[in-house]
Amino acid sequence: MKILITEFMDVKCVEMLKLNFDVTVDHDLSTNIDELKKIINSFDALIVRNKTQVNKKVLEKAHNLKFVGRLGVGLDNIDTEYCKNHNIHVQPATGMNANSVAEYVINASLTLLKNIPLMHQETLMANWPRTSITSRELKGKTIGLLGFGLIAKKVSILAKVFDVKIIAYDPYLDPSVGNQFDTKLHDINDVFRMSDVISIHLPLTEDTRNLLNYSAFKKMLKHPVIINSSRGSIVNEEDLIRAYDEKLISGFALDVYNAEPVPKSFLDKIKNNTNCLLTPHVAGVTEESNIRVSDFIANAVKEFFNL
Repeated sequence: MKILITEFMDVKCVEMLKLNFDVTVDHDLSTNIDELKKIINSFDALIVRNKTQVNKKVLEKAHNLKFVGRLGVGLDNIDTEYCKNHNIHVQPATGMNANSVAEYVINASLTLLKNIPLMHQETLMANWPRTSITSRELKGKTIGLLGFGLIAKKVSILAKVFDVKIIAYDPYLDPSVGNQFDTKLHDINDVFRMSDVISIHLPLTEDTRNLLNYSAFKKMLKHPVIINSSRGSIVNEEDLIRAYDEKLISGFALDVYNAEPVPKSFLDKIKNNTNCLLTPHVAGVTEESNIRVSDFIANAVKEFFNL
């Protein structure tokens, strides 16, 4: 059996797979779709992260493909419908990076409420903004979670240490699920209106694309900080910058973007005195989570092929 790995995976897990499979590792294929289409027919299994576009054009060439492993959770880069119709098993590493993302959300909440990016920049410029820039506590605030899946639940558990109120929007859940985590489920407009921190935990669908647009930001009465570690296109980036400039929101943390890597045209709109955190799609990627995710997928491949 032949496995193709197009993105980074824990080295020990790759070596473990080599004991049972003929393994090819080529990270360049994550962006070279034409070359991927040329060689994919030779492989029984494909392991990717979010960069490799496993679309219909690729899958139509993959006549021997039986397994696609996703080193992460989101599946929007994989044509799951095509895979389902052609008996190709798609295996995400569900839950394996949840702790890492939840910690990122808590860290971003604290950092933005305390205006750390602004203080850092001013201090770096030899200023002393001890009284000119204010700072807020997380204690007593309301965190609004858009989506209440596994990661959002972990955020709610971690946040309880800070004596916060947790509310969430998830139209697919029964309210009793929220009660188990001392979290009230609300209409999305209530979450916009009531939250000091809004963190996104939704998949990218046609319904969620551009969900946070200018109209949504105008409903945010408490000028919250916005955290997106889910999918970039859920937030309208142009409207986000406008909302910050108009003080509809007080800061934002982006780990995901409409286009990755981030285009200079977007970065040029962010000023030095913007209270923001920009990270390169790493909220779920820690040393520990990479091992968990890689180990999970490596074992899933072995189990699928009964090895």
